[in-house]
Amino acid sequence: MPKLHLTPAPTALAVLALQLLAAVPAQAGHREGSDWTFGGFGTLSAVHSSEKQADFSANPLNPGQAGATRDWSYAVDSRLGSQLAYDGGQWSAVLQVVAERNLTNSWSPVVEWANVQYQVSPELSLRFGRIALPLFLSGDYRKASYALTSVRTPTELYGALPISNSDGIDASYRWDLGQWKHTTQVLFGRTRVRLSDTLRADAHQLTGISNTSTMGAVTVRATALRADLETRMGEQLFTALRQFGPQGEALARRYEPDGKRASVLSIGASYDPGQWFVMGEVGRINARSLLGDKSAGYISGGYRFGSFTPYATFSKVVANTATRVDGLDLAALPPPYAAAGQRLNTELNAWLSMISVQDSVSAGLRWDAASNAAVKLQFDHVRPRKGTSGTLSNLQPGYRYGRSFGVVSAALDFVF
Repeated sequence: MPKLHLTPAPTALAVLALQLLAAVPAQAGHREGSDWTFGGFGTLSAVHSSEKQADFSANPLNPGQAGATRDWSYAVDSRLGSQLAYDGGQWSAVLQVVAERNLTNSWSPVVEWANVQYQVSPELSLRFGRIALPLFLSGDYRKASYALTSVRTPTELYGALPISNSDGIDASYRWDLGQWKHTTQVLFGRTRVRLSDTLRADAHQLTGISNTSTMGAVTVRATALRADLETRMGEQLFTALRQFGPQGEALARRYEPDGKRASVLSIGASYDPGQWFVMGEVGRINARSLLGDKSAGYISGGYRFGSFTPYATFSKVVANTATRVDGLDLAALPPPYAAAGQRLNTELNAWLSMISVQDSVSAGLRWDAASNAAVKLQFDHVRPRKGTSGTLSNLQPGYRYGRSFGVVSAALDFVF
């Protein structure tokens, strides 16, 4: 595979590169005629946000730190990944390890994929292990940004459901209908998200079906997923609300995420005849709790001039549930309890204000500087709406809701 010579990376990225290489067996390098292949991908990025009272985040599981924390952040999109694959005919396997900043401010490598596949017939295959979720058009390669025209996938849709894999089984069946080629995939498993050193979110009974259809330059993917959530998120708030009798109990039942069934529906299509492309997706993510019920979508297009591709995207997310509620009825409470109830109402609405309502317009340029490297520049104009903080994190005391801001991103994507 070709080697790419890079300028020195930021210190944190240099450390994670060494960690990642240490996590992969030394004998995994590709050899001519071998059943084993080894490769990798990475992104070095710098992001600036004009909103100085909060941090811009492309993914709620990666706080990003562009804005209030740092004038320029290298953590929003930067990552390094490697992949070891085996192809033995009917049996094949893949291991993919990715390192990027997470909620615990760590760059430790994590296993993104680790599965074994058995090709039952030319049409039917089965997989076991950690598998990429067949969600959204770019779901299979959302972390390998070199495969994207833009710096990142649209935050409003992809950030609404940041999980990208599940531990379990799936089956894929390939079939034709007229000129259309289809791949239908069914899956069953579970996944876990680490929210802090002590807090987790688990999705049990994760069940889904996805169908990808292609005909010439057209690709269409539709997916439906559902899972049962288990998490202690907001536990203290809901315990306190239940002390206020039936009305508090009703609020806790409505907004507590633990024990709720979450569902996802999405459909997307792309048309790419070569010289230009256009694509769009819509999806609904309903967690039936303070995590929200959201609909999101985008439309994007670009034109290729040799090694340069200018592009533009419009993206939007709306809430299908209230982002502010009255909460406890304070009029019926004695003064000491009313003050405590007011604090709980404020905390509940602070949670609800994090349900994203936002739209953004993006414009950028991709330059394929080499056969295995691309340089990207992108500007986003972002406006959170309806009294929410949109996709921002780390809100500071001076933050003003509803204020638009700009984001400038520069990225070097590479594969090896």
